[in-house]
Amino acid sequence: MPFSYYSLPFCQPEGGVKDSAENLGELLMGDRIENSPYKFNMYTNESEVFLCRLDSLSADQFKLLKKRIDEMYQVNLILDNLPAIRFTKKDGYFLRWTGYPVGIKIQDVYYLFNHLKFNVLVHKYEETNVARVMGTGDAAEVIPTVGKSGSDVPGYMVVGFEVIPCSIMHNADSVKKLKMYNKYPSPIKCDPSTVAMPIKEGQPVVFTYEVTFEESDIKWPSRWDAYLKMEGAKVHWFSILNSLMVITFLAGIVLVIFLRTVRRDLTRYEELDKEAQAQMNEELSGWKLVVGDVFRAPSNSALLCVMVGDGVQILGMAVVTILFAALGFMSPASRGTLVTGMLFFYMILGVAAGYVAVRLWRTIGCGDHKGWASVSWKVACFFPGIAFLILTTLNFLLWGSHSTGAIPFSLFVILILLWFCISVPLTLIGGYFGARAPHIEYPVRTNQIPREIPPQKYPSWLLVLGAGTLPFGTLFIELFFIMSSIWMGRVYYVFGFLFVVLILLVVVCAEVSLVLTYMHLCVEDWKWWWKSFFASGSVAIYIFLYSINYLIFDLKSLSGPVSATLYLGYSLFMVVAIMLATGTVGFLSSFWFVHYLFSSVKLD
Repeated sequence: MPFSYYSLPFCQPEGGVKDSAENLGELLMGDRIENSPYKFNMYTNESEVFLCRLDSLSADQFKLLKKRIDEMYQVNLILDNLPAIRFTKKDGYFLRWTGYPVGIKIQDVYYLFNHLKFNVLVHKYEETNVARVMGTGDAAEVIPTVGKSGSDVPGYMVVGFEVIPCSIMHNADSVKKLKMYNKYPSPIKCDPSTVAMPIKEGQPVVFTYEVTFEESDIKWPSRWDAYLKMEGAKVHWFSILNSLMVITFLAGIVLVIFLRTVRRDLTRYEELDKEAQAQMNEELSGWKLVVGDVFRAPSNSALLCVMVGDGVQILGMAVVTILFAALGFMSPASRGTLVTGMLFFYMILGVAAGYVAVRLWRTIGCGDHKGWASVSWKVACFFPGIAFLILTTLNFLLWGSHSTGAIPFSLFVILILLWFCISVPLTLIGGYFGARAPHIEYPVRTNQIPREIPPQKYPSWLLVLGAGTLPFGTLFIELFFIMSSIWMGRVYYVFGFLFVVLILLVVVCAEVSLVLTYMHLCVEDWKWWWKSFFASGSVAIYIFLYSINYLIFDLKSLSGPVSATLYLGYSLFMVVAIMLATGTVGFLSSFWFVHYLFSSVKLD
């Protein structure tokens, strides 16, 4: 749960706290950016700068500080769009963190980090006149503009921002007369390995900082490299190889099914003379027996159409967003673009959702036009409705705990308007085209009376649930990195890997569902529609179980039931989306397979 920096007893900036303008994605992610009291002058080192003195910690402030230190909260600072980075040494390794902790607890005493040592890495402009051209966007205030053309004052740009937090016992009485940014009377030695400022109720707190500038060889375009060094590229390659093995194994099975059974049965079927054919009819193998029932409309066919429509929309959004991110259009430097992009693509792809759902609806209803508008409406409301329910519930929890992660009411209105004015009309347009398009003709006629399904050795839902393990196997390693990025605040930037994993996932889902559908038809079970959807959709169950496992073993520092509820709520939301997308892949591949299988057989 993110909180505002000024919800804790810290120094306020001179002109009061101002919010910086944020885009849709940032607001949804709960990133509120406020101005800070720290003031730097470009390439001017300053030390022992006095910031402010809080006269005494009230009981509530003391309690809140203790709570935030227990929960290991980090303060995130940004300078010229670069997050502050902190290096710690552990077992001879350097670890990188973004932000710095509020304080630390040692042997039941709480220490506050009240002195910050900033180190700003700058790169000198190659030419002195460039500085005037560079002032764009947010960075305009930071980049010095050169007054006289051709003056010799060099310009600098910020290419790195490090922070070292220290806990220092200040003399609170010696600073009573000092103003903000005056020099602290005695020298301050900042040693990150020792702490000296325990917090007590009713005791004053003094805040100070120092800043050093350091020239660096890092050029402006590569200043984000320090944040994007993803450890473990080998692990990603390993996970992709792992997935490829699963895929090859499944592809082998699919190929065997196609070549052995389908081809052999068909050649035998067509080459035999009449007498042998009569004999063959008595011992017709497996799937040919259900020829009169295989295209019988499933129960709750409208719901199936709606779920497939929404699945197409979500899958399309994922593919397009990840492709754009992999091509570098959504860099982490521009915060919030990823979420904004996802929303945008989701709304545009409403056309595809409406089209697919209505066309499937007409195919199941044998070309019936009636009810296409209601199906389109349901598609437009089904997944957004679920999302709205889950996110509103979580939002009330966030409002209750005064977190900045809560979506403000104005944004709620904007989201509902976007949905109603862009997404819904586009879905209806797609539905209209779906109603105009010719429906898919079935290759065989359906009998009047449904055939009895013989008793099965194993319950079919066991197979369906078990099938989800294969797609899960292809994606669980990547899932760990994504989870760490969402919940641990690490930057996730290997979208190229993610795109490959997504393509592999789609292939595995299609293959798994196809094999299962064939197995069901071979034992004369013709109710394949929903089973093919959930055969690949059941991967969502495993992802949800994995996220519970992640909560218990990796997110030990989660504080209290509210945070855990939020985590599970968001996980549930993601899992529903994944179920719709993977289920759709499975269903569409099975539909194509069954259509192909029965169109290539000549039956009287």
